[in-house]
Amino acid sequence: MGRTTRTVKPIPEKYNGLIHGAMRVLTRLNVFVYRASNGRLMNRFPDGTPICLVTMTGRRSGRKRIVPLIHVPDGEQVILIASQGGMSTNPSWYYNIAANPELGITARGITRRMIARQASAEEKARVWPIAVGVYPGFNDYQARTRRNIPVFICSPAN
Repeated sequence: MGRTTRTVKPIPEKYNGLIHGAMRVLTRLNVFVYRASNGRLMNRFPDGTPICLVTMTGRRSGRKRIVPLIHVPDGEQVILIASQGGMSTNPSWYYNIAANPELGITARGITRRMIARQASAEEKARVWPIAVGVYPGFNDYQARTRRNIPVFICSPAN
C-alpha cells in the first residue's frame, strides 16, 4: 500500500470529542439532504469524491443507522474504508457492520442489498490502490494513525 509523500501529523487525542461531535452533525445533515433530494444534492465531497449512503443495523440498539461514506466501486462490489480521517479509533459504523454485515448501499439513486466482510491483509493490499484512486486522502489517513485502517468488501446479497 502506498504511503503519502507528505508529512502527516496525527490528530491530537484532546480533539477527538470535538471532531466526533462535528462529524455526527455533518453526517446527519448529509444524510437528510441526500435522501430529501433523492441523491441529487450532497452526493459528493467538495473535491468531487462520490458519496454513497450505507444503511446498517446498530449492533447494540438494533435500529437502522445511515452514514454517508466515500463510494468506492470495484466491479459488482463496493469497498468501504473505516478511516475516520486517520483518527486513532475505528468509526462506530465499523462495529455495526462487523456485528451485522447485511446492509444497503445507495449510490446514484439506486439502493443495493449487500453483504460486507472485512478484507484480509492480501485483499486490502489489492483494493487499497482502488480506494486511493477514488480518494487519495486515504493514504494520508493511514499515515496519520498507528492503527491498520480496516477495509470492508461488500458483495451483492443473493
